[in-house]
Amino acid sequence: MADSTRAGDGAPTLHDVAAAAGVSFSTVSNVIRNHPHVREATRKRVLDAIAAVGYRPNLVARNLRSGRSGVIGLAVPELNQSYFAQLADDVIRAAGAEGYVVLVEQTGGRRERERELLRDPRLALTDGTLISPLGLTRDDAKDIALGRPVVVLGQPLLDEADHLTMQHEAAARAATTHLIEGGRNRIVLLGAHPAEQGTTASLRRDGYRAALEAAGLATPDELVVPIEVWDRHHGAAAMWELLRSGTVFDAVFAMNDDLALGAMRALHERGVHMPADVAVIGFDDIDEGRYSYPSLSTVDPGRRQIAELAVAMLLERIMGTTDAAPGRMVAPDFRIVVRESSTT
Repeated sequence: MADSTRAGDGAPTLHDVAAAAGVSFSTVSNVIRNHPHVREATRKRVLDAIAAVGYRPNLVARNLRSGRSGVIGLAVPELNQSYFAQLADDVIRAAGAEGYVVLVEQTGGRRERERELLRDPRLALTDGTLISPLGLTRDDAKDIALGRPVVVLGQPLLDEADHLTMQHEAAARAATTHLIEGGRNRIVLLGAHPAEQGTTASLRRDGYRAALEAAGLATPDELVVPIEVWDRHHGAAAMWELLRSGTVFDAVFAMNDDLALGAMRALHERGVHMPADVAVIGFDDIDEGRYSYPSLSTVDPGRRQIAELAVAMLLERIMGTTDAAPGRMVAPDFRIVVRESSTT
């Protein structure tokens, strides 16, 4: 009823829209609800009237009637990392298209913070949560009772949740193969986490090794460079150390684009030409890579598709429009984006 009566501040109502469009109140209501059995000419007239009178729906009242808040949560490690900032943008756009607002939280990739967010009573203010965990493990997840829809952006973790992940190993293998096919045979892996198994870093490392083995190439230890934090500062610092060590290499596969951009800065400063002396490829296809010099070759892991599917899967759970059991796993296709840093 709140949408159909004039608010105390004189805000336009659906009755005003109906009068302006010359249609009934029920017709306006059908257009608002995107009812399929409305003629396109009528729909256009109503939408034009909505714009003309400046009508805005009372979302609070609507959500109270539906029992939902109209808000979903998004928990990411760091918004100062380009991938997660752009992922958040994609999620906000996808959710907004469905009439949902996104509450964004940063975890710092800390295990305890991720556990806290999944247990936090404040989540009762949201209808569901998307989370991209770095520190949380399957053992940690065993004692977490979700109580609301959750979609994990990452590897299998929570039995009660759906998961959207990347084809880490296959994509890393394709990226390394691209370098090999360009004639490179001393390829640095930048950003390894040696002790980890079953994580993003370990899966990308496995793909790198599989490509080298398939080509009959060795994987010398000095070419596998550990970096704990995948940002530009650490990428540049690691590359400077590698150059100072005198290690011979002719290509770099960086675990993400931020590492690659940092490494490229160090190579520039040392006077190393790319791709003539060293070819570079990253992972994530962040926007900055298109405008670096040279422009950065990379793996597009399907970030926009991941965001759109994650929102769609979460809303299916929120609205109860799917009969699928929890635990769905989806991994969108990837593609190799070839730019100036890896090919002449």
